[in-house]
Amino acid sequence: MSTDATASPDTLEAFQQQMHSECVVCGQCGPGRLGLNFRVEDDGSVKAEFACDAAFGGYDGLLHGGVISAIADGAMTNCLFAHGIHAVTGELTVRFRHPMKLGDPLTVTARIVRDAAPLFLVEAELVQSDVTKATAKAKFVRVDHRNPRQNEGP
Repeated sequence: MSTDATASPDTLEAFQQQMHSECVVCGQCGPGRLGLNFRVEDDGSVKAEFACDAAFGGYDGLLHGGVISAIADGAMTNCLFAHGIHAVTGELTVRFRHPMKLGDPLTVTARIVRDAAPLFLVEAELVQSDVTKATAKAKFVRVDHRNPRQNEGP
């Protein structure tokens, strides 16, 4: 896998501030935000913890599947940011392996699996109590800042 640049905490922070400060997953201010704080690992992946607060429940005592999906998507996006890549999700697949309990913190890790720019394959893993509870794969497409109409519909 080759990417534009080595993962960097400074690059991650710059991308978050410039284009992602209002994100429901990693935005730090405002009601309803999950507030995940991603950090860059030595292998180029990103990692964050989430407390699984009761406010994000679905079935009694369990974390909502939509929140799980959002956490995975946010982790993968932040992994791309750490590598200096601005891309949007084109396809997301989440595999729910085991229910996630509220009140039991989880850790999410994301890594770039393939760089076929402008497409990127990224994977995430959500672990709770040392058990992989969910995995996700996504295809991202690079955003071309020189072509602002790129993502417009017909």
